[in-house]
Formats: sequence, structure tokens, C-alpha cells
Amino acid sequence: MLSISDFSEMCRLSPQTLRFYHSEGLLVPAEVNEQTGYRSYTFDQVEQAMLITVLRGAGMSVKLVRRALDEPDTAPALVQQHSAEVQRLRQEQDRAISDACELFDAWPEARLRHTPGTTVVSKVVPGPAGGSDQYDWEQADVALAATVREVAEAVKSCGAVVSGTPWRAPAIETPEQKKRNLTTEGPHWLAKVPVTAEEDAVAALPADVEVQTFEARRELSIFIPGRSSTAKYGTAISRLATYPLDAAFIDLSRIRQLVHDDGVETAVAICVLDER
Repeated sequence: MLSISDFSEMCRLSPQTLRFYHSEGLLVPAEVNEQTGYRSYTFDQVEQAMLITVLRGAGMSVKLVRRALDEPDTAPALVQQHSAEVQRLRQEQDRAISDACELFDAWPEARLRHTPGTTVVSKVVPGPAGGSDQYDWEQADVALAATVREVAEAVKSCGAVVSGTPWRAPAIETPEQKKRNLTTEGPHWLAKVPVTAEEDAVAALPADVEVQTFEARRELSIFIPGRSSTAKYGTAISRLATYPLDAAFIDLSRIRQLVHDDGVETAVAICVLDER
């Protein structure tokens, strides 16, 4: 039998770690003295300790390691599953690092601009895009991208041309949209695709899209790199709302988000105080 001290030195696992593994049922001592509580191990347990160390070193949770030990036939699949999750997390971290570098390289600032009018094709983005306690921006972005592709394909098939960056706007243009926008089912957004088209091309568009005129307007906009998130959305609104305007205010009911490859640009219409 090996004392916990000897077993610890042989396996390069601290006594504290061995006690933790014992409490978690990963590596149970061969014997535990009822009077002293001293733990003893057998030489055969070195192999199990080695396997646990390898799996934990790979970043697998105690729960997953226990399952791999209890169900050896599933261990290879569990390792592959863990590997896929690690790759996903690494990609998330890489994107977050890229976002952080861009943010500190050029901190987002609101800017004024004049946006010319254009013709847009509008379509409802299917919901839902969120739960009762947390909005799912990733799902919202995926649904928006799919809807924009559908609209772009329909536009091109009718001989029209996509003439600018698509955006999303809140689905509040009709009483029914306003009512459903407040529910978890949605829809919450409308996809807007700017187009250049002849009258006959517009007439040939599918019935589930609407051709609208986007009026020229003064806007206040801010670009934040990376994917959408509640924090970024809140930051954009905060920056836009606190921007000093002379005898004017922003109209949040006419907010829109232009989705670029490297980030999201949030823009709001500016209204002059004496504007009727």
C-alpha cells in the first residue's frame, strides 16, 4: 500500500487534489483508516490517476471525467465532444480578443451624417429571437442574415439590384407588429434591403415583401466592432442618447442597425425641435 504522500509524489498530484478526487468519486483510496482518516492507495491505481490527469489536463470537467471512467466505451466520443467544445470556445475567445483590440485601437464615437433617401425592400425577420430573461442576439443575427439573403435573391431574380448595406429595424410599423414585438415569439425585426429597380421589377417581387421609400434624413450613428450583444446595443444607445445636439433630439422609434462584416452600426434619426 502507498501512503497519500507517496502516491502524491508518484503521480504528481497534490494531497489536496487527491482528497478532492476522493470526494468527487474519481479516485477512491483503496483503504481509509477509520480512526485516523489516513488514505492509502495501491500501485494499480497509478494508471487511473494518470488517466484522470490527462483528461483533466485536457480541460474536461470532473463530471465528464467521471463519466469517461464509469463508461470506458464512451470515452473516445466524450473526448471528441469535449474537443469540439474547446474549439468553439477558442473561436469565441479569438473573436472577443479581436473585438477588444479594435475597441482600444479606435474607441467607438458617435458621428453626424446626412443619409440620402432610397428605395428599400422590407421583410419580416421570423421570430423568436429571445427568451423571457435574455435576448438571443446570435439567433437574431442568424435569422436576419437568412432573411436578407432571401430578399436579395428575390430582388436579383426580378432584375433589380441591391444598392447598399442592408439593415434591421424594429418590427413596429403596424399595430399588429407593435403588439407582437413585445412578446417572446416576435417577430422583433424587419430586414431592410436598399435596391435600385425599375417599376416592372418592383411589381414582380414576392407578396411577402414590401417596397418602401426610405426618406432622406440626418442621422447620428455609431459603429461597434464584433457581433451583436445586449451590452453593445446598450452602449450604442447610451452614446447616441448622450451626444450633444443643438436644438434637436434623436428619435429612437426610427432606429436601425446596419450589419457589416466586422461589426454593427447603430443609427437613429435626428429631429429638430421645431420640426412639425
